[in-house]
Amino acid sequence: MLQQTISTSAFARPDIRVERRPDGSLLLRSADRVTADPRCLDDHLARWAAETPDRDFLAQRGADGQWRRVGYAAALARVRSIAQALLDRRLSPDRPVMVLSDNGIDHALLALAAMHVGVPVVPVSPAYSRLSQDFGKVRYIAELVRPGLVFADDGERYGRVLETVDFAGAEPVVSSGVPAGATAFADLGATPTAAVDEAHAAVGPDTVAKILFTSGSTAQPKGVVNTQRMLCANQESLARCWPFLEGRPPVLVDWLPWNHTFGGNFCFNLVLRNGGTLHIDEGKPVPGLIERTVANLREVAPTVYFNVPRGFAMLLDHLEADRDLARRFFGDLDLIFYAGAALPQSLWERLERLGDDVLGRRVPMVSAWGATETAPMVTCVHFPIGRAGNIGVPAPGNEVKMVPDGGKFELRVRGPNITPGYWRQPELTAAAFDEEGFYRTGDAGRLVDPEDPGAGIVFDGRIAENFKLASGTWVNVGALRVAAIAAAAPAVEDAVVTGHDRDEIGLLVFPSAAGCRALCPDLGADAPIADLVRDERVRGAIRRALGTLAAGGGSSTRVARAVVTTEPPSIDANEITDKGYINQRAVLTCRAALVERLHAAHPDPDIIRLED
Repeated sequence: MLQQTISTSAFARPDIRVERRPDGSLLLRSADRVTADPRCLDDHLARWAAETPDRDFLAQRGADGQWRRVGYAAALARVRSIAQALLDRRLSPDRPVMVLSDNGIDHALLALAAMHVGVPVVPVSPAYSRLSQDFGKVRYIAELVRPGLVFADDGERYGRVLETVDFAGAEPVVSSGVPAGATAFADLGATPTAAVDEAHAAVGPDTVAKILFTSGSTAQPKGVVNTQRMLCANQESLARCWPFLEGRPPVLVDWLPWNHTFGGNFCFNLVLRNGGTLHIDEGKPVPGLIERTVANLREVAPTVYFNVPRGFAMLLDHLEADRDLARRFFGDLDLIFYAGAALPQSLWERLERLGDDVLGRRVPMVSAWGATETAPMVTCVHFPIGRAGNIGVPAPGNEVKMVPDGGKFELRVRGPNITPGYWRQPELTAAAFDEEGFYRTGDAGRLVDPEDPGAGIVFDGRIAENFKLASGTWVNVGALRVAAIAAAAPAVEDAVVTGHDRDEIGLLVFPSAAGCRALCPDLGADAPIADLVRDERVRGAIRRALGTLAAGGGSSTRVARAVVTTEPPSIDANEITDKGYINQRAVLTCRAALVERLHAAHPDPDIIRLED
């Protein structure tokens, strides 16, 4: 058996209790219950400032390419100074801090300072300010939360949104390129007075820490209230699942955006809770930015690595091509973790093979599951698993109710990490919970082993995404999408499944530029994507994938046709989040004409058909 970097004894052994109800629903909970949470998240900052004052808490590359570092004691001092400035400006739960820009040290210190004195933080997707054409979502969020201060790290990149959107008198604060009328972040500070200590003492479990906006499939995002109890309970629960974290402070190289619960709550708070070091990765899993991630990983060896499937796919292209980089990446890893979307098994196997090849040992790969409304973790893998798809068991403190729905089980959840509701939207809050107080996630799951709930839950797609063919056959969209991406590797980056009320299943394909170029090396590194997807080698790879899926048997997995789109998914239209997760429903709505072409009785030559 291959050596692992951490033994299975480093995981807490699951002890899951199950209640089988007469209506067919199941209620799962951990026998281990989290009872002792910190009063508030930044009590951890005070602890590490006292115990390890000089240890790096945050690191970020500056414009000169060198790492700017902030230790725990320095971070606490700056947080208290900024907190005084916020109190001087009379910020409050009714006048929160709105953040427009990417992850960064200034962003982190401002957010911690606001939470230190009970002022909510509202981190907004930077894409809404930089990639959007109309700033519609920024306007909507500003009108809903009514901020007292708006922060951006770069006055040039965010100048247009600051000038265009009416923030109703909120003070703009900018780190660099400070425009006229804005406050420089370096000047945001004051000598802390007793007022800071009094405000901090008033912060408790029910204090609103953040308002995180979902990207969802609705016309406008929803503001999810995140309390201090939610954030603290989540980290205490995780520490019970992964006790090895307390023995070795985690080192992260992480790009996941803080306006999302994965990066902003799970990853950032894991570092803070366990006294680790977060290297803020300015890279992203897109061409032109993935190279920055690679450069950071050449310098810093993480102990735990988090990413979404798209991120792993792009990183693997570099790891497989550079043995020294792969050795550096795997050399100190305790754990590889994926979430945010289902991981194709092909990516799992590539990661596993590469770790085996360069180190002769296997780094455990795990996952978890949750939502913005759960801060985010509900289930957690804290036992060895052999393939992708298992999202673990209820973490300590969480209850999962599996409710029959259309041949599936909807996952509903209850626990101290669940949101009290949506900011200033009581009607949405009321609809989000069932009669027992369980939050309705809309996600589906099934037990790996019906006789052993401790073996985990398999993610089974979104209830609302699944559909019936004209024949009445149900199509499991989530599972089929992952299978299609894996079968069409490396040509396909993502895909949307079509066919609601139609005779056949179709596939709307977003191509992988790197994968298509690998199939067509003679076309050159600069070949336009439109030329690549017309090449028969790419079309043939997709056609063979359709054959692989059809060979599985049954009309529910027989994808009869596909079409490739070279128009990337739109963030303005909710087609994609800045984590890279495709919104199935929004894509089908926005690209209805393309779907009609795909399913036409006499399809045009661009349509790739199984029988061709």
